[in-house]
Amino acid sequence: MSQAIRSEGGEAMSDVLTHAAASGEPMFPAGAALVFGGSGGIGQGVVQAFAEAGSDVAITYRSKQAVADGLATSIAGLGRKATTHAVDVLDPAQVRATVEAAIAAHGRIHTVVWAAGPLVDQVYLAETTQEQWRRAIDIEVNGFFTAFKATLPHLRAQGGGSYVTLGSAGHMRWPEKDGLSVAPKASNESLVRGIAREEGKYGVRANSVLVGVIEAGMFLELTRQGAFPQAWVDETQKMLALKRWGRPEDIGHAAVFLASSRAAYVTGQQINVSGGFGL
Repeated sequence: MSQAIRSEGGEAMSDVLTHAAASGEPMFPAGAALVFGGSGGIGQGVVQAFAEAGSDVAITYRSKQAVADGLATSIAGLGRKATTHAVDVLDPAQVRATVEAAIAAHGRIHTVVWAAGPLVDQVYLAETTQEQWRRAIDIEVNGFFTAFKATLPHLRAQGGGSYVTLGSAGHMRWPEKDGLSVAPKASNESLVRGIAREEGKYGVRANSVLVGVIEAGMFLELTRQGAFPQAWVDETQKMLALKRWGRPEDIGHAAVFLASSRAAYVTGQQINVSGGFGL
């Protein structure tokens, strides 16, 4: 079940997307959404949501080939085309090769979703090492910039397209020990606004989804490692208006909306999908 993100008319966002698909009006142009980090816990939900909304998908992974291949098989069962691509986002040559392969396979990329990111060490800023900081910036910020540079000429040449990044709801209220995630993602938020401002004349839009605590991927792994004791869980849930953790599909539905024709006049914006964290 998806989180009920509401439109101004009061409809849940998932309902808006369903009605849009039923109207016969295409949600996306021909081609695929290229999802960096599509094999991750949240990334899988994003891939699934795009496929369910009628888009083909190109799924990237770094080491989880079996996960990516299984997801592609599942997408094929929905009648959509899915391809998988191994890539190290720290290597610009690999990123360019992945983009070229996705274009060759699908003919066009209409959306680039940045969902890639490392497992984030939970440490106070004062205890963060230079190595930890450099790695977070390299993957989150330099990785996204590399993906942007590799895909922008194609989006321009196709008459436009969309970037959607997965940011952090920590921008609304600073979560202690999560600086290695929040700070780099804040840089990407600025980059999103820059892309929106400078590339709008080419029909290119850029928006972001601010991600709260999602019961998948990194959150589950860090929980297994003991990074989130019960006191942290209790305190965090007090700060949520909706008293549950988020689900990958909650993020997926928001990303699909921002990338779709239903958001054709939306750029440089954020949707905060965090259960009301920080209100």
